[in-house]
Amino acid sequence: MSDRVTTPAPDGSGPAQLPDAARPIAAGYAFTGPALDLGALLWDGACHPDAQVRVPLPMLNRHGLVAGATGTGKTKTLQLVAEQLSAQGVPVFLADVKGDLSGIARPGQGGDRVSTRAAQTGQSWSAEGFPVEFLALGGIGHGIPVRATVTSFGPVLLSKVLGLNRTQEQSLGLIFHYADTKGLELIDLKDLRAVVAFLTSDEGKPELKGIGGLSTATAGVILRSLTAFEAQGMADFFGEPEFDTADLLRLAPDGRGLVSVLELPAVQDKPQLFSTFLMWLLADLFHDLPEVGDTDKPKLVFFFDEAHLLFHGASAAFLDAITQTVRLIRSKGVGVFFVTQTPKDVPSDVLGQLGNRVQHALRAFTPDDRKALKGTVKTFPDSPYDLEEVLTGLGTGEAVITVLSENGAPTPVAATRLRAPVSLMGPLDAAELDRAVRGSPLHGRYAQAVDRESAYEKLTAAQARPPAEAPGTKREKAPAEEPSLVEQVVGSGMFRSLARSVGTQLGREITRSLFGTARRGR
Repeated sequence: MSDRVTTPAPDGSGPAQLPDAARPIAAGYAFTGPALDLGALLWDGACHPDAQVRVPLPMLNRHGLVAGATGTGKTKTLQLVAEQLSAQGVPVFLADVKGDLSGIARPGQGGDRVSTRAAQTGQSWSAEGFPVEFLALGGIGHGIPVRATVTSFGPVLLSKVLGLNRTQEQSLGLIFHYADTKGLELIDLKDLRAVVAFLTSDEGKPELKGIGGLSTATAGVILRSLTAFEAQGMADFFGEPEFDTADLLRLAPDGRGLVSVLELPAVQDKPQLFSTFLMWLLADLFHDLPEVGDTDKPKLVFFFDEAHLLFHGASAAFLDAITQTVRLIRSKGVGVFFVTQTPKDVPSDVLGQLGNRVQHALRAFTPDDRKALKGTVKTFPDSPYDLEEVLTGLGTGEAVITVLSENGAPTPVAATRLRAPVSLMGPLDAAELDRAVRGSPLHGRYAQAVDRESAYEKLTAAQARPPAEAPGTKREKAPAEEPSLVEQVVGSGMFRSLARSVGTQLGREITRSLFGTARRGR
């Protein structure tokens, strides 16, 4: 018997009787509770619509992986899963790198290809659109602006964006610590640049010595990295109003889960930036959400696209923080699916946390491809399929699947022809996107950037102050006894008044988390 997956007859017909060898696989997906329908079992070149491959709804907070070569159908898989989650009242977050997922807001278009796929997979296809919120990093592109303050983003994630090494990352952490304890709010990049510039100035070098472990040379490297980062147009992503990740957990008035689509085509040439911003969103959710344990359905399912970019070049401490976040956020009701080309892109400690797997086709044109293929096969449970042959023979919209059953045990590996999405499989036009954004209830809250007084303004104002009059040569203090510029700012009446008026955590150190991100009460 050949295990190679081939296309069945155009009418979707196949053997009426499921072969004996395939029955245990089909039985492994016969769940009794609520589940998402992924598609129909493929066996010996035929699609069996009576053998449905499904994933239990409560198991979607046990995380997952969607992998496969370019053009194999990963985007449509995300769309299919997001539609069914929304229909069952689960909010979804999708990162739309290519702009292909915006069509989820509109009903799909039928046709011969859709009808054929529906017949092959036993799907009762009916066009439907879903409630969608469109987001955009920094407001660049079509979407509600998603911004973060520098202080909440934290030194670890910012170091990843800036491309700093481990020593420089630790030094940036000391700078954040200094700003926290001195009450210098870091809202946008110019705030951080102002603090670093002050610490490297003649007046600020005594402050630098007081931090410990931070050299003038390293601070200078950080300052140059920040300046170059701003010159590339990155300043728009940091500032206020900061996006509240609780807005990702909303339901539509009809009870369906809101699908939050982060539109990334305008910044797809800055992959490390958006992958790190996705990690900030996830880390922020982790900090704010309460423990809920196992629930009937997730509070949110978060799809992390281009996941390999997050792990590339990451320090051991950074990877540890990711692993711990992924492991612990499950108990807060959030499921995370990493989307990438091969499981080998994901570190083994993270991969071990992913209970649900959808593996699209892999290519094996080069020795490296063959090595990656063999490595992928080893990550699956034992299977009656010849997985090396199957994975290279899958067509578009087909995948090898294993998930967690209702009792938490892995299901048998199942080659699957996936169902067709019921929403539009293509992008909305720019005008329709803009109308959706302007009509959003979040538009009034986030659309307009706010630049309030923070570290940059305070340090600039302090530098502009005239020097105090000397009380007399006999009583004149030695230069070493003069208060530093920052001490003057923090001790001023203006500073105390501002601290009271904005009601922030000024004047005391901010509690920071695994990634150095600031905890915020909401």
